[in-house]
Parts: sequence; C-alpha cells; structure tokens
Amino acid sequence: MHVLKVILLAILQGVTEFLPVSSSGHLVIAGRLLGIEQPGVRLETMLHFGTLVAVCLYYRQRLWSLIRGVTRGERAAWRETGLLLLASLPIVVVYAVAHERLESYYEDPRLAAAILMVTGLLLLSLAFRRQDTSRRAESEAAPLGWWRALVIGLAQAVAILPGISRSGSTIATARHLGVAPRRAAEFSFLMSVPLLLGATLLHVIRPEPSAGSCTVGWGLIWLGTLVAALVGYASISFLIRVLSGGRFWLFGVYCLLVGGLVLLVGI
Repeated sequence: MHVLKVILLAILQGVTEFLPVSSSGHLVIAGRLLGIEQPGVRLETMLHFGTLVAVCLYYRQRLWSLIRGVTRGERAAWRETGLLLLASLPIVVVYAVAHERLESYYEDPRLAAAILMVTGLLLLSLAFRRQDTSRRAESEAAPLGWWRALVIGLAQAVAILPGISRSGSTIATARHLGVAPRRAAEFSFLMSVPLLLGATLLHVIRPEPSAGSCTVGWGLIWLGTLVAALVGYASISFLIRVLSGGRFWLFGVYCLLVGGLVLLVGI
C-alpha cells in the first residue's frame, strides 16, 4: 500500500472516530469512491490503537485519577468506573449476537449513506433544545447516574451500524438527557477506551485474513499510527470547543449533505 493511502486512512480514522460523522460510514463510502482497498488486519489494528492513544493522552489526568482512585478504594472512582463498564455492556452484547449478520451492511455504501442521514437528524435535533453553555448551567446539569449511563450505552450499541456515529449518538443522547456538554463529551470518549482496546486486542488475539494485510511494512504502520493519534487528539479538542459553543448540531448538516449526495449520485 502506498504511503499516501496509509496517511489518508490514518487521517480518516483520526477525524471520523471522534467527530460525530461516523467513521464506519465514511470508510465504506470512501473505500468505494477512492478505490481504497481494505487496510489489512495489522494496519487496521494499529490505526485503532492510534486513536486509543489520542483518547488516553487527552484525558490522561482524568484516567490517572480514576486508576489511582480505584486502587485506593475511593467510592467516586469506583462509581465512575462502574458507569463506564455498564455503558459498555450493550455494544458487547450486540456485537456478540449480531456481528456476523451485520457484516454485509459494511459492503453497501448507499445503506451507509442512508444511515448517515439518520445520524444527521439526531444531531440536528440538538438545535431545538436550549443551548446554555455557562458555568452555572454546567454545575446545574443532570447527574450522570446508572440509568442515564445505560441509555447512553444503548446509543453506543446502535452505532455498530455503518453510518451511525458513536460519538454523535452518545453525546447527543447525553445532552438530551440533560448531561452538561463537557461531561457528555468526557463520558463518551472515556467509553471509547474499553471499546478501542477491545477492538485492538480482538484483532491481535484472533486475526482474520484480509487483503493487503501482508503488503504494509511496519514503518508505514507506525507512521499511520502516529498520524491517527495526532489527528485524533486534534479532533477531540476541536469537538469539545464546538460542543461547548452550542454548535454541535452543525455536524448534522454535514451528515445530511454527504448522505444525501451519495444517494443522489449513486455509487
């Protein structure tokens, strides 16, 4: 695989993994439009690892406080860890039960485009709720309890479909449940840590044959990992600024335009 294609895939992974525009949907559509072959197991695994590194670096203080709190038996740290694990359960169940039946969905760019428009409508729905981004609003927002964490986890499980954005569905759901913008983003991205770690370990423990898996050298793989990590970190920073400014719904316009264009042109 050419170095430019590796960099393009890494940028695409770093941007779409965190911005609410669906990484799976974009990979399906871009693969058909640009003629990009499947990256192969090794490269795909390391690109996911790169975005995992981005989350861990951005929330390094929060993750460290959780790890330290759990080891010290602090109740707040155990509660937060429990909420994250609870929110991660639905997607694990859905993947275990239905991942084989869902594989064919990833071969249809028109289906991915149609589902991407659903993401767009969900994001646009935030434009109709009152956007108060003051510090007072943050402090008076709804607490993130067990039932809210489970509902957000169900939203993440739906994102197994190509075209449904994981970050978009979880953050939008959290905001509709009254969770403060920064808290919604933090919980959504911390939820992605076990998900990305699980995806990485799954490919390592049980690799599957894939076209191109042996054509990418480790030099290009590490380059792609670095690019995915850097772009992913920048994407998280950008998304939080947009979310804090009450403009998160604008991503919905993008999803509707891209999805509609793909359906209109036909690919």
